[in-house]
Amino acid sequence: MGPVDPSGLRPRHAEQLIAAALADTRVVLVSGARQSGKSTLVRLTAGDRAAERRDLDREQDRAAARADPSGFVAFDELMVIDEIQRVPDLLLAIKVSVDEDPRPGRFLLTGSSSLFGLRAAPDALPGRMETVELWPFSQGEIDGTPDGFIDAVFRLGPDVRHESTATRADYASRIVRGGLPEAVTRADARRRGRFLDGYVQALIDRDVRELARIEQAPQLRTLIRLLAARSASLIAPGALESELGLSRPTIARYMQLLEEVYLIKRIPGWSRNLGSRVTHAPKLVFVDSGIAAQQLAVDAHALLRPGQPLGPLLEGFVVSELARQATWSRETVDLHHYRDHNKVEVDVILENRQRQVVAIEVKAASTVRSDDFAGLRRIADRLGDDLIAGIVLYTGASTLPFGDRMRAVPISALWELA
Repeated sequence: MGPVDPSGLRPRHAEQLIAAALADTRVVLVSGARQSGKSTLVRLTAGDRAAERRDLDREQDRAAARADPSGFVAFDELMVIDEIQRVPDLLLAIKVSVDEDPRPGRFLLTGSSSLFGLRAAPDALPGRMETVELWPFSQGEIDGTPDGFIDAVFRLGPDVRHESTATRADYASRIVRGGLPEAVTRADARRRGRFLDGYVQALIDRDVRELARIEQAPQLRTLIRLLAARSASLIAPGALESELGLSRPTIARYMQLLEEVYLIKRIPGWSRNLGSRVTHAPKLVFVDSGIAAQQLAVDAHALLRPGQPLGPLLEGFVVSELARQATWSRETVDLHHYRDHNKVEVDVILENRQRQVVAIEVKAASTVRSDDFAGLRRIADRLGDDLIAGIVLYTGASTLPFGDRMRAVPISALWELA
């Protein structure tokens, strides 16, 4: 793994997206998990511009915003407001302000909860606001490497090539470290674990309770652990009823809340009427793999032992890296998974706007067999020329051919290819 910069001030791919949005859009929202680096990134992006900065995590700022929303946002130059979800009524005052003065770059907001999940949120500025999604650090942002796999594989298809020196132990270390800036800077595993435990508890105590009344907070913590144990799996709320002692609607509501505070992400099922019944049920991954590993109380060494959940955590790790990359890649792609009634599965389907597909399987093994491509070949048979490539991402060292458009590629290609 690359060296850890204790300052945490690494270049972020989202910085260019934010700067471009400020140049032609009245309101720019940077949304993502708490402590993913939003405030630092916004401060760097604003740079030397004359900007008024407000932080709604501070009680005095919240009180002023609630007392006089219109006066709070009255500023001629750029206004930066952190944690806008704390006072959602400000959105209406911002809407009035930017309608009266439609210059681009009026407001730069951050938010740690989905505005659309807030019960008190008014009209969320349609046509006036662009949202930039910020995830925790990607592996390329940590290492200073290109993070260009999506663009490379759509450009090169089966001609993609990558050689790697990373081992299974290296990948296990990356999984348990995750990408939250505060966790990345903590080399000591126990100190990192204490931070991650406190992070989840604070998320429940503050952000989740802010979104909705939670009557069973202890069960919510148990739910998070159960979801971590089912990382990269299809999740049906009904399957958790007996373990939690909660109703199916309550579990579904709690899962929605966890998604709205950017703890988990659900990956939808993919279908293109290929003549086979498919599931539309989503797969679940954690936004940060370090949190998932900490919930299961596994460290990097333990994760390599037989019977440990390396496979599911590695798949979740890869999916979350692809989801990060999809926010800045030049190729616009949607991310899905595939499973049909014959239980043929493909871990990741990347589909661009031309309906071209790259299908991906994730394997924790350092060797690959022809059988590992069974689901990818099924997709190839049904898509024909619309399939650009079928890729098995694995923990081995070399790119290997396995037939027409089928390749085994080391996982580190995700962040090392340009």
